[in-house]
Amino acid sequence: MEGPLHFLSRTAWQAVLVTGVAALVLGILVLIWPGASLLAAGVLFGVYLLVSGVLQLVSAFGTHQTTSLRVLAFVSGALSILLGLFCFRGAMQSILLLALWIGIGWLIRGITQTIAAVHDRTAPARGWQIFLGVVTFIAGVVLIDSPLRSVAVLTVLAGWWLVGVGVMEIVTAFRIRRHAARVPQAQ
Repeated sequence: MEGPLHFLSRTAWQAVLVTGVAALVLGILVLIWPGASLLAAGVLFGVYLLVSGVLQLVSAFGTHQTTSLRVLAFVSGALSILLGLFCFRGAMQSILLLALWIGIGWLIRGITQTIAAVHDRTAPARGWQIFLGVVTFIAGVVLIDSPLRSVAVLTVLAGWWLVGVGVMEIVTAFRIRRHAARVPQAQ
């Protein structure tokens, strides 16, 4: 009879292999058709905004929240739906909105990461965290300043990143498979 650890070790490599192949294929597709990939990302972003907006509106009417949280959820949901509908007006609007969304997120993350690392003298790799925070902040500013050009570059970088991750996961899958053969079976 096979134990759960042995079963997991025998099948884990397959899951890693599938995700590696999926990442590799997606990365190659993004590199071959960056414009279509960017358009697809914009459409998916619009769908995400619509779905999340509807869910926020539903949660706004929940009885377990205070009135202020209900109003906030309602406003946030309505704005999310409005932005989602804006994405479907045209490809450029959705790509522009996606670029601005990412840029604002990076801007806020860069600021908070830098401030947190500056104020916490015991933070591990504090210098690197400050550096990464500043770089993330600058990347956010660049993306907000020139959203369409910046997001096109990000698409190509994402394609190469997916290819690299895919190759590494495929190699890792075969290493897991080799090591899985050494896991003893249950007695």
